[in-house]
Amino acid sequence: MQEVLVPFSMILLVALIVVAKSIRIVNEYERGVVFRLGRVSAGNLKGPGLRLLFPFIDRMIKVDLRTVTHDVPPQEVITKDNVTIKVNAVIYFNVMNPIDAVLKIANHYMATSLFAQTTLRNILGQHELDEILAEREKIGASLQRIIDEATDAWGIKVSAVEIKDIELPEVMRRAMARQAEAERERRAKIIAADAELQASQKLGEAADVLTRSPNSMQLRYMQTLVEIGGEKNTTVVFPLPIELLSGISALMDPKRPR
Repeated sequence: MQEVLVPFSMILLVALIVVAKSIRIVNEYERGVVFRLGRVSAGNLKGPGLRLLFPFIDRMIKVDLRTVTHDVPPQEVITKDNVTIKVNAVIYFNVMNPIDAVLKIANHYMATSLFAQTTLRNILGQHELDEILAEREKIGASLQRIIDEATDAWGIKVSAVEIKDIELPEVMRRAMARQAEAERERRAKIIAADAELQASQKLGEAADVLTRSPNSMQLRYMQTLVEIGGEKNTTVVFPLPIELLSGISALMDPKRPR
């Protein structure tokens, strides 16, 4: 019988393949889910570091535990008051249970994204346009709660949902601009009317004070002269009391008895 000699290089190659199949490195932000003959147990979850597997028996799937920032594609939404808008949102989520994320959903990233899109359309369709524009934080919190409850079974934790941008039709933007301009004009007229009312009230109070003290009118005349004199002009205004003018006119009356 002739002996079959196996080259040393072949043995070395097989040994390297076995070692390569046995050694895995798990990063700090990862967890390794190990399938042993197709089955997974709680003890098969591997933490960070150098991990040794049984070659051709164990298979490891690494799961990233870092928070994912996912930009939800623009969604066309019809609001409760029949206005068509496009909404962009951002969703923040991370894997809390790596085993559930591997066993209970085929692609947890894609599944969370699609569920966020449908939930965004459904929730925004229940609100009017003014509510969506004024209550973004409240609507975002409602979206976060609904999505988190649905993805909890997949081992996913949704930490926040933010409405990033709302795109309005051109006709609606012009209408809202006219509405805002009319609102500003209304406020300006109300403020001007209030100012006139307050000014008239203050003038009435000042007239009452001057009526109770006739000499204060003379002081007011002198103050007016000082103010006029402070300006560089050639016009001099000299105020006279009305009582003095009436006295002069009475003296000049020809019908006055001598």
